[in-house]
Amino acid sequence: MASAQNTDEELFDEFLSANGHETTPAGWDHSYNKKQCPECGGIHDDGAQQCSVCGWFPER
Repeated sequence: MASAQNTDEELFDEFLSANGHETTPAGWDHSYNKKQCPECGGIHDDGAQQCSVCGWFPER
């Protein structure tokens, strides 16, 4: 007997990964010793918690 999906989000993630999409939460990119926003490319100090250019922040 097959087990049921726990949530719609898990089912959606399974669909996305089966079709070549990444389903892991996005985090900061790094450029030298700075953090780089994956949305707009803004460069920030290593202690930044939110992008001061576009407002993006990593989901926890």
